Amino acid sequence: MYPIYAFGSDDQKRRYLPSMAAGKIIGCFGLTEPDYGSNPAGMITTAREQGDGSFVLNGSKMWITNGSTADVAVVWAKTGADERSIRGFIVPTDAKGFSAKDQKGKLSLRASDTSELVFQDVCLPKSQLLPGSGGLKSPLMCLTQARYGIAWGAIGAAIACFDEATAYSKSRVMFDRPIGGFQLQQARLADMVTEIVKAQLLVLHLGRLKDAGSSTPQQVSLAKRNNVSMATDIAREARRLLGANGILAEYAAMRHMANLESVYTYEGTHDIHTLVLGQAVTGLNAFA
Repeated sequence: MYPIYAFGSDDQKRRYLPSMAAGKIIGCFGLTEPDYGSNPAGMITTAREQGDGSFVLNGSKMWITNGSTADVAVVWAKTGADERSIRGFIVPTDAKGFSAKDQKGKLSLRASDTSELVFQDVCLPKSQLLPGSGGLKSPLMCLTQARYGIAWGAIGAAIACFDEATAYSKSRVMFDRPIGGFQLQQARLADMVTEIVKAQLLVLHLGRLKDAGSSTPQQVSLAKRNNVSMATDIAREARRLLGANGILAEYAAMRHMANLESVYTYEGTHDIHTLVLGQAVTGLNAFA
């Protein structure tokens, strides 16, 4: 919804946003390509403008959430030779030449439809172009919004793991007393709650900066990088506190641990956010 809100025409906003907000229309966001994940500027999907102002879309996208169930896809494509020509398009998924295929065999985010999108001479009228979009900065603005949400969401997974581990430590008896009474497990729980509180303070302050209009993409990168790494570590430690029971579907820690491995990668990998922060600190670009 954000790219339509940020870059769409008034007509596009009226046509799509109310129905999407009501859950009547499902959307997906198509930026990542099979060979261009961390480097979206290298995308090879094209939208060639025709003489009548329409566009013909060709290419493919990969790892697209809701790709096979969406009614519309916001797709980013090059209309020219370089990243400055990248534009956004609203593509109806019933358009001729559009197809979607789910990725099979996932060990993470198994409840999510993750798809490859393929465009073969998909004809789009000019009315499907997001008129306010222009250049790579447009999809990156969308990612900044998503990364901010992820920084909060990762805390939720961490808290779920912490709560489960705490409750288990009080009820699981070993050597004639609850394992939560042993120093080793108390140290685990103390580390967990400390890291959760630090992460909460980080995103609370970031949210206040965002409300004030003074937050930066680099600050969002810092929060996403830190909080997802924190949650992944806590999920692993919670699984270990649970012992053998930790591998059972009855408990949530290992599910969160597997899912967080995907979050560690998507919306900018941990390593890419490391380089974003490195550039912010030094002024030197390690990407090229």
